[in-house]
Amino acid sequence: MPQGFYLGLMSGTSLDGVDAVLADLSAAQPRVLACASLPYADALRAEILALQPVGDNELDRAARLAQQLARLYAEVCQLALAQAGVSAAQVAAVGCHGQTVRHAPQAGYTVQLADLALLAELTGIDVVGDFRRRDLAAGGQGAPLVPAAHQAWFGDAHEARVVLNLGGIGNLTRLDPALPVIGFDTGPGNMLMDAWIADCQPGARFDAGGAWAASGRCVPALLADCLADPYFAAPPPKSTGRELFSLDWLHARLAAHPGLAAADVQHTLLQLTVSSAAQAIAQHAPATRALYVCGGGALNPLLMAELAAALPHCRVSATDALGVPAMQVEALAFAWLAQRFMQRLPGNLPAVTGAAGGRVLGALYPA
Repeated sequence: MPQGFYLGLMSGTSLDGVDAVLADLSAAQPRVLACASLPYADALRAEILALQPVGDNELDRAARLAQQLARLYAEVCQLALAQAGVSAAQVAAVGCHGQTVRHAPQAGYTVQLADLALLAELTGIDVVGDFRRRDLAAGGQGAPLVPAAHQAWFGDAHEARVVLNLGGIGNLTRLDPALPVIGFDTGPGNMLMDAWIADCQPGARFDAGGAWAASGRCVPALLADCLADPYFAAPPPKSTGRELFSLDWLHARLAAHPGLAAADVQHTLLQLTVSSAAQAIAQHAPATRALYVCGGGALNPLLMAELAAALPHCRVSATDALGVPAMQVEALAFAWLAQRFMQRLPGNLPAVTGAAGGRVLGALYPA
């Protein structure tokens, strides 16, 4: 049986598509062999968004969507395998996060869509998925799950670091050699910025390079109203998603600030991402001297510059500086979690999720 090669799949709350990473995990540090991405078609993205709120005929819609996603996931797996010249028989397992459509840890459930049996059938590779629910069953939040991988790859015995993932939601991992590892969702990453530009500029999915935000200015009163949401003051462990930080959430706050220029709102939303992350670091990781950013936010020069300005005591850079490109970290983490499952080792950090203890995460769908 193959031992070291794993595929990781990640499709996050930004709803931009799916990333695949093929990696050799036989050593302590991962070696990426190939990476591939496929975008979500507009119709597929619309179907995912339509399942976020309660609606009609959800079971049928969710099942059909899970099949569509499995076919797209299988396609991106094949692209990565072809790029590396690796056969399916050489891969121990695929780690598939699935597409989150509901995350309600307060109610004890979370839903990530993917027809994992179909994915195993299409790829001919064992598939490990459904990672979050075992942590929830143990009393945890089911998220974030990537801090365990961050600890394995990015920790340093001599430097206090934070890894900040800025996908749709922002989440951080504290890697301080003098303290236990903690991690939690800081609040919106790119999600509200993406939603606002799509609302104002039909057809736009994101603010490339932060150019639109750069054309506006921050509105301090709006920023203060946004930061007044109780989520930001809540102690970890905590996790959040589109259920809270939606376009409706933003419009409710904009109602108190009529007449704002759309670009000013966008700049304020960027500052919300920066401020919520900076405040979380100041409160829970004040000794941090290096901040490493991954996810799509690392590709936004304005966002990175504002993070550096908000955290003058920190070196701010993308995780590329540690040997893992910013856009590969999340998918690679689910390859790592698949390996942990296959080795029957815990994949969660109880101090991060609030679970009663370490648990083997996931379920196996044999090829």
